[in-house]
Amino acid sequence: MEPDSSEDDDTAPQAQALRSTVALDGDGSCIAEARRLAALFLARARTEYGLPVSARAMDLTQLVVSELVTNARKYAPGPVLMDLRIVDSLVEVEVWDSDPVLPVARAADAQRVGQHGLEIVRAVARGFEVRREPVGKRITARIPLTDAADGADGADGAHGAKNPLTPPS
Repeated sequence: MEPDSSEDDDTAPQAQALRSTVALDGDGSCIAEARRLAALFLARARTEYGLPVSARAMDLTQLVVSELVTNARKYAPGPVLMDLRIVDSLVEVEVWDSDPVLPVARAADAQRVGQHGLEIVRAVARGFEVRREPVGKRITARIPLTDAADGADGADGAHGAKNPLTPPS
Protein backbone atom coordinates (compact mmCIF):
# COMPACT_ATOMS: atom_id res chain seq x y z
CA MET A 1 0.00 0.00 0.00
CA GLU A 2 2.86 2.39 -0.60
CA PRO A 3 1.94 5.49 -2.60
CA ASP A 4 3.32 5.96 -6.07
CA SER A 5 4.50 9.57 -6.08
CA SER A 6 5.49 11.36 -9.23
CA GLU A 7 5.82 14.78 -10.74
CA ASP A 8 4.32 15.56 -14.12
CA ASP A 9 7.32 16.42 -16.33
CA ASP A 10 5.38 17.56 -19.41
CA THR A 11 4.40 20.97 -18.03
CA ALA A 12 6.17 24.16 -17.04
CA PRO A 13 7.89 24.02 -13.64
CA GLN A 14 5.28 26.33 -12.06
CA ALA A 15 2.50 24.02 -13.21
CA GLN A 16 4.12 20.77 -12.14
CA ALA A 17 1.78 18.79 -9.96
CA LEU A 18 2.89 16.83 -6.93
CA ARG A 19 0.94 13.58 -6.99
CA SER A 20 0.48 10.37 -5.03
CA THR A 21 -1.71 7.44 -6.02
CA VAL A 22 -2.46 4.45 -3.85
CA ALA A 23 -4.63 1.35 -4.14
CA LEU A 24 -6.36 0.52 -0.87
CA ASP A 25 -7.54 -3.02 -0.37
CA GLY A 26 -10.91 -2.06 1.07
CA ASP A 27 -10.50 -3.79 4.43
CA GLY A 28 -11.26 -2.17 7.77
CA SER A 29 -7.85 -0.52 8.09
CA CYS A 30 -7.92 1.25 4.73
CA ILE A 31 -9.70 4.35 6.07
CA ALA A 32 -7.04 5.07 8.69
CA GLU A 33 -4.34 4.23 6.14
CA ALA A 34 -5.84 6.69 3.64
CA ARG A 35 -5.88 9.46 6.28
CA ARG A 36 -2.28 8.70 7.22
CA LEU A 37 -1.16 8.77 3.59
CA ALA A 38 -2.97 12.08 3.00
CA ALA A 39 -1.20 13.64 6.00
CA LEU A 40 2.17 12.32 4.78
CA PHE A 41 1.50 13.65 1.28
CA LEU A 42 0.75 17.16 2.54
CA ALA A 43 3.69 17.08 4.97
CA ARG A 44 5.94 16.15 2.04
CA ALA A 45 4.48 18.98 -0.06
CA ARG A 46 5.35 21.37 2.77
CA THR A 47 8.82 20.09 3.69
CA GLU A 48 10.24 18.88 0.38
CA TYR A 49 8.57 21.32 -2.01
CA GLY A 50 8.16 24.34 0.29
CA LEU A 51 4.45 24.65 -0.39
CA PRO A 52 2.33 26.43 2.19
CA VAL A 53 -0.05 23.93 3.80
CA SER A 54 -2.15 25.25 6.67
CA ALA A 55 -3.20 23.14 9.64
CA ARG A 56 -6.78 23.66 8.46
CA ALA A 57 -5.93 22.24 5.01
CA MET A 58 -4.28 19.25 6.67
CA ASP A 59 -7.34 18.61 8.85
CA LEU A 60 -9.90 19.14 6.08
CA THR A 61 -7.99 16.93 3.65
CA GLN A 62 -7.90 14.09 6.15
CA LEU A 63 -11.62 14.58 6.86
CA VAL A 64 -12.50 14.51 3.14
CA VAL A 65 -10.30 11.45 2.56
CA SER A 66 -11.92 9.70 5.50
CA GLU A 67 -15.46 10.42 4.30
CA LEU A 68 -14.83 9.48 0.66
CA VAL A 69 -12.92 6.28 1.43
CA THR A 70 -15.51 5.30 4.05
CA ASN A 71 -18.29 5.66 1.48
CA ALA A 72 -16.32 3.72 -1.14
CA ARG A 73 -15.66 0.93 1.33
CA LYS A 74 -19.28 0.88 2.50
CA TYR A 75 -21.00 0.89 -0.90
CA ALA A 76 -18.57 -0.73 -3.36
CA PRO A 77 -16.96 -4.15 -3.31
CA GLY A 78 -13.24 -4.48 -3.82
CA PRO A 79 -10.35 -2.06 -3.83
CA VAL A 80 -10.43 1.72 -3.68
CA LEU A 81 -8.02 3.97 -5.55
CA MET A 82 -7.04 7.28 -3.99
CA ASP A 83 -5.20 9.94 -5.95
CA LEU A 84 -3.86 13.08 -4.26
CA ARG A 85 -2.59 15.99 -6.36
CA ILE A 86 -1.43 19.52 -5.71
CA VAL A 87 -2.80 21.75 -8.46
CA ASP A 88 -2.15 25.46 -8.13
CA SER A 89 -3.15 26.35 -4.55
CA LEU A 90 -5.41 23.33 -4.02
CA VAL A 91 -5.07 19.72 -2.99
CA GLU A 92 -7.27 17.47 -5.11
CA VAL A 93 -8.54 14.32 -3.45
CA GLU A 94 -9.85 11.80 -5.96
CA VAL A 95 -11.35 8.48 -4.91
CA TRP A 96 -12.38 5.74 -7.35
CA ASP A 97 -14.54 2.76 -6.47
CA SER A 98 -16.22 0.00 -8.47
CA ASP A 99 -19.86 0.97 -7.80
CA PRO A 100 -21.37 2.84 -10.79
CA VAL A 101 -24.16 4.37 -8.69
CA LEU A 102 -23.50 8.09 -8.23
CA PRO A 103 -23.90 9.37 -4.67
CA VAL A 104 -26.62 11.85 -3.84
CA ALA A 105 -26.43 14.21 -0.89
CA ARG A 106 -29.45 13.82 1.33
CA ALA A 107 -31.43 16.80 2.54
CA ALA A 108 -30.04 18.31 5.72
CA ASP A 109 -31.58 16.69 8.79
CA ALA A 110 -30.12 17.44 12.21
CA GLN A 111 -32.04 14.47 13.65
CA ARG A 112 -30.49 11.93 11.27
CA VAL A 113 -27.68 9.91 12.78
CA GLY A 114 -24.94 9.21 10.26
CA GLN A 115 -25.00 9.46 6.48
CA HIS A 116 -23.74 13.05 6.49
CA GLY A 117 -20.44 12.30 4.71
CA LEU A 118 -21.29 13.78 1.33
CA GLU A 119 -22.84 16.86 2.99
CA ILE A 120 -19.63 17.37 4.96
CA VAL A 121 -17.38 16.97 1.92
CA ARG A 122 -19.44 19.40 -0.14
CA ALA A 123 -19.47 21.92 2.71
CA VAL A 124 -15.70 22.01 3.22
CA ALA A 125 -14.46 21.53 -0.35
CA ARG A 126 -13.77 24.39 -2.73
CA GLY A 127 -14.80 22.16 -5.63
CA PHE A 128 -16.61 18.85 -5.86
CA GLU A 129 -17.45 16.61 -8.79
CA VAL A 130 -18.59 13.07 -9.44
CA ARG A 131 -18.19 11.25 -12.72
CA ARG A 132 -19.14 7.80 -13.84
CA GLU A 133 -16.29 5.76 -15.30
CA PRO A 134 -16.45 2.73 -17.62
CA VAL A 135 -16.15 0.77 -14.38
CA GLY A 136 -17.36 2.50 -11.22
CA LYS A 137 -17.07 6.20 -10.46
CA ARG A 138 -14.60 8.90 -9.43
CA ILE A 139 -15.28 11.55 -6.85
CA THR A 140 -13.02 14.60 -6.70
CA ALA A 141 -12.91 17.22 -3.96
CA ARG A 142 -10.62 20.26 -3.98
CA ILE A 143 -9.38 21.88 -0.78
CA PRO A 144 -7.37 25.13 -0.53
CA LEU A 145 -3.83 24.61 0.80
CA THR A 146 -3.90 27.83 2.79
CA ASP A 147 -6.51 29.67 4.78
CA ALA A 148 -6.00 32.74 2.58
CA ALA A 149 -7.00 30.66 -0.46
CA ASP A 150 -10.45 30.22 1.08
CA GLY A 151 -11.48 33.72 0.02
CA ALA A 152 -13.12 33.21 -3.36
CA ASP A 153 -12.41 36.81 -4.33
CA GLY A 154 -8.87 36.79 -2.95
CA ALA A 155 -9.66 39.86 -0.84
CA ASP A 156 -7.80 38.56 2.18
CA GLY A 157 -4.50 38.64 0.27
CA ALA A 158 -1.79 36.08 -0.25
CA HIS A 159 -0.48 36.43 3.30
CA GLY A 160 -3.73 37.00 5.19
CA ALA A 161 -4.96 34.30 7.53
CA LYS A 162 -8.54 33.59 8.38
CA ASN A 163 -9.82 32.26 11.64
CA PRO A 164 -9.62 28.45 11.24
CA LEU A 165 -13.06 28.17 12.80
CA THR A 166 -14.65 30.32 10.12
CA PRO A 167 -16.64 28.15 7.69
CA PRO A 168 -15.41 28.15 4.08
CA SER A 169 -17.06 30.68 1.79
